[in-house]
Amino acid sequence: MIVLQRCIFMRIGQQFCSRNQETTKSLVSGFPTALLGGHRAAGLRSRSTLPNVRERTLIAVKPDGVQRRLVGQIIQRFEQRGFKLVGLKMLQVSEDLLSQHYCELRTKPFYPSLLLYMTSGPVVVMVWEGYNVVQTSRTMVGHTNPAEAQAGTVRGDFSFHVSRNVVHASDSLEGAQREIQLWFQGSELLNWDCCDQTSTCEL
Repeated sequence: MIVLQRCIFMRIGQQFCSRNQETTKSLVSGFPTALLGGHRAAGLRSRSTLPNVRERTLIAVKPDGVQRRLVGQIIQRFEQRGFKLVGLKMLQVSEDLLSQHYCELRTKPFYPSLLLYMTSGPVVVMVWEGYNVVQTSRTMVGHTNPAEAQAGTVRGDFSFHVSRNVVHASDSLEGAQREIQLWFQGSELLNWDCCDQTSTCEL
């Protein structure tokens, strides 16, 4: 009698498991592959072929911005916009580096005062990556002359004179590439995938 009961219970258990497996398969087949793939699917999407997704630009907080403790607020604006920070350092800039950075301004009458200003204190320099980041960053930073910069831009909110305009932003893709190579060694820039990259870069 006991043996018979065991056989009956085993048979019922096998049927129950079989039905559960079929039910699970039918449910799984209805879900999108991206949801089932989890991190693997996200990792594949992060390497988008969309043009300009991995475009990079150089942003530098000038000595007046550092002195006024604006570095955190400036970083926050770029993070909130969805750009990815791939390089960051603080340094006292040498005149040699500045002469290369401002090579097109060497003949300008204000060049000596520019050098004096840029070497007056530390600078925080960053590389940001994202879709159309060069042009967008220029818009976020605002007009070179703060008097003409719109409210909501970095210069429009934090600066009041062209000689102390808080921040530098590369003005073109070619300029950004030149400046990044000038300010950063290749090993100082990180290639990494942001957890929200698919949300901010996949169009």
